[in-house]
Amino acid sequence: MALVEIGRFNRFEAHILEGRLESEGIPCFAFDAEASIADGSAFLIPVRVMVDESDAEAARRIIDDAA
Repeated sequence: MALVEIGRFNRFEAHILEGRLESEGIPCFAFDAEASIADGSAFLIPVRVMVDESDAEAARRIIDDAA
């Protein structure tokens, strides 16, 4: 499994996108979602949404359709 980044989003958007992708059968991961929460900068750090490279095209299509 080789993960690729399909985008960077704010914390809330990333978790909504995670749910959408998983509902379409695309496993995904949100990297950095809890980064720097202790010092209060958690909302300033973009969350990277990652999927397997074989799912990247389908995931990007879902993102484009939602925009």
